[in-house]
Amino acid sequence: MSQTVLNKIIEGKIVAIVRGIPSTKILGLAAALEKGGVNCIEVTFDQSSEEKARDTLAAIRTIKEGLGDKVCVGAGTVMSVEQVRQAAEAGAEYMISPNVDEEVIRETKRLDKVSIPGAMTPTEAAFAYKCGADIVKLFPAGLLGAAYIKAVKAPLKHIPVTAVGNVNVDNCAEFIKAGAVGVGVGGSLVSAKLVDEGKFDEITATAQAYVAALRG
Repeated sequence: MSQTVLNKIIEGKIVAIVRGIPSTKILGLAAALEKGGVNCIEVTFDQSSEEKARDTLAAIRTIKEGLGDKVCVGAGTVMSVEQVRQAAEAGAEYMISPNVDEEVIRETKRLDKVSIPGAMTPTEAAFAYKCGADIVKLFPAGLLGAAYIKAVKAPLKHIPVTAVGNVNVDNCAEFIKAGAVGVGVGGSLVSAKLVDEGKFDEITATAQAYVAALRG
């Protein structure tokens, strides 16, 4: 199961990072992204309140029930073993974190889900991979730059990495050229303002622009 999901993430090259979009509006957003060719969607946990965390789980369930296998849905900002379990139960197929937490990685793998922890240094990336991570999220990639990813990948060729943080339509292809298997994109793709205004066509158009840039 997790190998199929991993293949989808790597083939798609892009994961849309959804933050702060209520579960009531998530299906329209997910459908718009999928229509634009982006079929991996990460719904992030908001750690600031229980209520918001519950809504993340509701959003994951809604996408899973509404779009099925058309979209590969994961949970983001997964910071505890409990959240791994809750997200898996809601239908999340991969767990993405901003940090390297051995317990979170091991629980993700125990449940046969794809593990994508966040790291910045070669030491963190190597440790995450040793713990069982499938892909290591280099974060914040946009601030570090594509040259940094290329430098880290030189000795760590065996570790698949994805670039996340300040990635946009103009620089996304540079990270792939530098050796990343994919990118994670938030606000510049998933605009809360456009979701609020119901301008899903614009989100689809942006998704298409990213897909074209990454495949170009």
